Amino acid sequence: MSKNIDWSNLGFGYIKTENRFVSNYKDGAWDEGAITTDDMVVISECAGVLQYAQTCFEGLKAYRTEDGKVVCFRPDLNASRMVDSCERLEMPTFPEDKFVEAVEKVVQANLDYVPPYGSGATLYIRPYMFGSNPVIGVKPADEYQFRIFVTPVGPYFKGGAKPITIRVSDFDRAAPHGSGHIKAGLNYAMSLHAIVDAHNKGYAENLYLDPATRTKVEETGGANFIFITKDGKLVTPKSDSILPSITRRSLMYVAEHYLGMEVEHREVYLDELKDFAECGLCGTAAVISPVGKIDDHGTEICFPSGMEEMGPVTKKLYDTLTGIQMGRIEAPEGWIKVIAE
Repeated sequence: MSKNIDWSNLGFGYIKTENRFVSNYKDGAWDEGAITTDDMVVISECAGVLQYAQTCFEGLKAYRTEDGKVVCFRPDLNASRMVDSCERLEMPTFPEDKFVEAVEKVVQANLDYVPPYGSGATLYIRPYMFGSNPVIGVKPADEYQFRIFVTPVGPYFKGGAKPITIRVSDFDRAAPHGSGHIKAGLNYAMSLHAIVDAHNKGYAENLYLDPATRTKVEETGGANFIFITKDGKLVTPKSDSILPSITRRSLMYVAEHYLGMEVEHREVYLDELKDFAECGLCGTAAVISPVGKIDDHGTEICFPSGMEEMGPVTKKLYDTLTGIQMGRIEAPEGWIKVIAE
């Protein structure tokens, strides 16, 4: 029985649902974990997460497909990326199979909050982990909590994805050999000043350059870049300080295997941008946000696809990937995890 929610007017925000998953790590082991109705986290004032920001998270979605199933898109990749984040932050890893099981449990426990097919809304799933015991000397915590909550969200863009204007940022998102390649809370805290500053100046996002040479395109802090060349190739920036976006990796596969496109995952230089035909940002929330214009300190880089609508190749990529997610197009093996029939 679906909840009485105005699905077509949902924003991208938090709505409390009935159930969430919680597991605790103590004395070197994770407990079984359980579904709970308690949405409050109670921790010591000296908890590791509050003192030294020892926390990481993931983001994925559950959808209702055309034939009524409730599915998740590639949760195994979120599980393995969280392992990478935990290892870099000296946190205990949560077993990948248990991660996927926990996602299933929490979605099943909140099925009434999965929006109907065709509404444009989805159920956003947020797994996260943090150091929970008191830590005053700078060192990893000894105890941790892994949690997953879900919240129904509307489409990231109301009324369709209009191309956005972004700027080349003077801030660095990550340090060379730092933590830019993992989904640590601290990376997002670092980006808040830059994004508020960009918004105040009329830009939708920041384009971050590589921190070592500041000549190469990295990402925006919330999404990876995709570019389409004038001869129809998909190009995605390669760097050790970019978060490996699951959406971007999926789009690369779709481009090559479904659309027969040539795909290049390589270093992309700032001075190449003027030669591309289309540009987009990709991530879980919006899938693809088209970029119409990039402001590089007063020099405007305008993409031929324009400011009115998503470029034609980007649109094809978007339609194919969302078609796979929604069950309209057959998915590659293992991509779609069925949670409820």
